[in-house]
Amino acid sequence: MTAPALLTERLLLRPLGPEDAEAWYAFHADPVTMRHLGGVQSRSIAWRGLCAMAGAWSIRGFSMFAVTLRDTGAWIGRVGPWQPEDWPGTEIGWGLASQFAGRGFAREAATAAIDYAVDVLGWTDIIHTIAPDNAESIALAGQLGSTNRGPTTLPPPLESLPVDDWGQSAADWRARRAGRG
Repeated sequence: MTAPALLTERLLLRPLGPEDAEAWYAFHADPVTMRHLGGVQSRSIAWRGLCAMAGAWSIRGFSMFAVTLRDTGAWIGRVGPWQPEDWPGTEIGWGLASQFAGRGFAREAATAAIDYAVDVLGWTDIIHTIAPDNAESIALAGQLGSTNRGPTTLPPPLESLPVDDWGQSAADWRARRAGRG
């Protein structure tokens, strides 16, 4: 499968590449951004994560997208489908650099990513693994139509992180997008 690019009103979502490395490292070094994403990471650990996400396009046929602003090309975060081995479900995850939070970019990107997962990848269920104290992501999951299905467990080495499974079926997503939900 050729890795796609998705366009929204303000954003370009595209596969991660080497041009994203410096922004990726800065993202993972920011304690505000990383508060609910596993904590600050060194460049070497962040590099491994970048390679895992970029490589997932070859291994899984999907992965999170780099999210950039269409008007400036600025890298603002990563959003999209994610399902490493032993993950609790087919996830649409998000993380934006702290300076871009609160402007609706995460919702815009997540909407495009869910559409892609449902319409192109054929996913029948969407989850978001969210820490119970992550009020911003909980609010976004609710705006997207997801509900809290209760606690879930991530695979090692993340098994000690408390997370809830927020989610919805593809049928519910489609109904909501069509104005029937």
